[in-house]
Amino acid sequence: MSQRTYHDPLHGAIRLERSRPAEALAMDLIDTAPFQRLRRIRQLGPAFLTFHGAESSRFTHSLGVLHLARQAFDGLVALKPALEEHRGVLLAAALLHDVGHGPLSHSGEEMYGLRHETWSARLVRQHPALRDRLEAYAPGTAQAVADLLEHGQHPEAAIKALVSSQLDCDRLDYLLRDSYSTGTRFGQLDLERILAALTLAPDGNIAIHPKGLMAVEHYLVVRNLMYRSVYNHRLNMVCNWLLSQTIATARRLGPALVEADQVMARWLWQTDQLGDDDFLANDDLRTGYHLLRWREEGPASLRTLCERLLDRRLLKASDVSGLAPAQRLELLAQARQLCQAQGLESELHCGLHQHQSRGYHPYKGGLRLWDGRNLRALEQSSALVRSLIQPVEIAWLIHPQEVSGPLREALGTALAGADRPHWGL
Repeated sequence: MSQRTYHDPLHGAIRLERSRPAEALAMDLIDTAPFQRLRRIRQLGPAFLTFHGAESSRFTHSLGVLHLARQAFDGLVALKPALEEHRGVLLAAALLHDVGHGPLSHSGEEMYGLRHETWSARLVRQHPALRDRLEAYAPGTAQAVADLLEHGQHPEAAIKALVSSQLDCDRLDYLLRDSYSTGTRFGQLDLERILAALTLAPDGNIAIHPKGLMAVEHYLVVRNLMYRSVYNHRLNMVCNWLLSQTIATARRLGPALVEADQVMARWLWQTDQLGDDDFLANDDLRTGYHLLRWREEGPASLRTLCERLLDRRLLKASDVSGLAPAQRLELLAQARQLCQAQGLESELHCGLHQHQSRGYHPYKGGLRLWDGRNLRALEQSSALVRSLIQPVEIAWLIHPQEVSGPLREALGTALAGADRPHWGL
């Protein structure tokens, strides 16, 4: 087939032409088993339990990233034609950047303790279906793509920035796609204006033309809002915590008590022996199947966790961000005591999820404005961007419904005199 079209709900028709070598490479990579597996990996993990439309896959997202990378690259090549020789590496990296995701995407990384960038690079270097096609395109392509995915390394800074930066094609697509699939409206971006504003600074790295400043400001605000409303949603945190507890419990109980097929057994108890085939054999279907089995046949503690997830009898989460770390731990201990008094296993029902979030990192590949004469950091020209630099700490106390009443009273006492609490009960 000389031409192929993917009809995307966000970007419309994504057309690939086999007469163009880099696009022919992308077509061949899409047809491989490692890439087709991404159809069975949910983009947002268990977020469908919170946002019922969050069913899109890493496959769909990766095609979107390929599409945006090609658009952005075409604009940069017009400014610097010498970049053209790197088109194949860029398109392959954009397409394969998530090929190393485990089941349920980022949730799987927490559950199983694996880093998807490492596995993406490993599969690109080692799996014949990927490596051979990349090397047939041009010798050294597999290693170049792997280095870009794992270490963010490439001779051309602009290529690296399109794959991994604070305004890369991955972020642009997932903000649009996740907003669309979750039904939130925060993720609407002026994508055309952002892509049109991409330019090259004198050092060869990507910069933003001042005409695109407001579109980029909007993008950074959107990203901040999406993290607050979707990615860090309290029920999403609860689901991730329950999944991690499920896998940790299965590992702790061991193969004598927990039934698992050969692939899952390696994922649970022999991760140091996990080969490429075993890695690729696990996806949302296999992990979901084992959750179903454990709900029916597993030990009591494992069965309890699986029932909560599969029947959506989720735990509650209370916002304790306004408390000092020591106070949070005291409340966690109190929640566990309340659980024990109710006859509930406290370790399976109570937890504390804490992390820091910020809307913009000026020192992690910070964005810059370039008008042809002056090059300056984005935050120097935007008070709005400066306001996003300050980190915000988020802390959720996870607990069951059965102890919400007395725990509400304890939280009210602890938060007395502080800002208005957000119970989330």
